[in-house]
Amino acid sequence: MTVTELPQSATAGLYQEIQQFYAQQMHLLDDGRVVEWARTFTEDGVFAANAQPEPVVGRAEIAQAAAKATEVYAAAGVQRRHWLGMVSVESASEEAVTARCYALVIETPRGGRPEIKTSTLCEDRIVRADGAWQIQHRQITRDDLI
Repeated sequence: MTVTELPQSATAGLYQEIQQFYAQQMHLLDDGRVVEWARTFTEDGVFAANAQPEPVVGRAEIAQAAAKATEVYAAAGVQRRHWLGMVSVESASEEAVTARCYALVIETPRGGRPEIKTSTLCEDRIVRADGAWQIQHRQITRDDLI
């Protein structure tokens, strides 16, 4: 496969669906709508990160962890934004997608200047569940911890 071709089963429409999924998912998180954001994971979804000792497993636990982090940033007066780009659909079918993208986390303190806090690689297994795309497994790798 050359770098300009999509996997055979990843049509332009499917690629666009995944891009839109990521955009909507990050808007939910950055707006503090953590319960809705957690619903973008399967019930048994996994959120793993090289910055954390253990993965967070299950939608309820993922929501709880996101709520805790969101509260900490809100109390500190910091707005976080996640900027995802360079989305690559590695494999695809109508029911499952493996995708990779880069994510920048930008933090802006109230009255301050935005700062890129971290740069990461995001690797996802995304499945169709209940008529919508949901993350089954997410692996976040922070560049500064490799």
